[in-house]
Amino acid sequence: MLGVVENHSLPRAAAFFDLDKTVIAKSSTLTFSKSFYQGGLINRRAALRTAYAQFVFLAGGMDHDQMERMREYLSTLCRGWNVRQVREIVAETLHDLIDPIIYDEAASLIERHHAAGRDVVIVSTSGAEVVEPIGELLGADRVVATRLVVGEDGCYTGEVEYYAYGPTKAEAVRELAASEGYDLDRSHAYSDSVTDLPMLQAVGHPHAVNPDRALRREAVARGWPVLEFRKPVRLKQRLPALSVPPRPALVAMAALGAAAATAGLVWYANRRRTTTA
Repeated sequence: MLGVVENHSLPRAAAFFDLDKTVIAKSSTLTFSKSFYQGGLINRRAALRTAYAQFVFLAGGMDHDQMERMREYLSTLCRGWNVRQVREIVAETLHDLIDPIIYDEAASLIERHHAAGRDVVIVSTSGAEVVEPIGELLGADRVVATRLVVGEDGCYTGEVEYYAYGPTKAEAVRELAASEGYDLDRSHAYSDSVTDLPMLQAVGHPHAVNPDRALRREAVARGWPVLEFRKPVRLKQRLPALSVPPRPALVAMAALGAAAATAGLVWYANRRRTTTA
């Protein structure tokens, strides 16, 4: 049972959470577009485009091709951005933008996993500069996130160093399990997207959260729990006496490199052709 404290004579376990539409109600990256616009990093046209992308994402999610186009667009868009400025903008607006869209049900789950002695790991396709502060806000123990290449001038080059997507997420989960001593058979995972199927398959207790149609079909066929999160509530409003300090995160699995990211894209492209044939 989820609320039971782990037997510490057994190997450690963890709970792996996708972020967007699983823990928070929107796209973490796109949510900051207005702040980046106000900070002078993007122009009005780019702000409108990311706002439209957020709408598409919320309406029904993005398929593989849309995700790829958005990844390419965002990595090109941020070329030349100063990383320090990005981090400052995220830090200044984090509570105003992210706190109100955290699902109450997800926050409860995170607390229950911690109470049971499990580490909580956020595994997100969004960029580390956005995901790491959100992970701290949530009290996560580790974070796996996409990382962009930073030049000697402290600015993004527009290249992707590590892409946390598809099987790459599952590989990161297995690497963390090896380094931290997690027993994956006793671990949990949560996601809304069929692209995270490899991550869900990597643990003994997978859960579909607000699943897209393809993941819902998979979950029903495999007998996995399907959870519906519908109540975004500010953490302070939900837990006015919350006194748990932010946990020092956060491990990013950049060592997996471009080969793993490419493997993830090939896997999903092949699977999409198979399921639509």
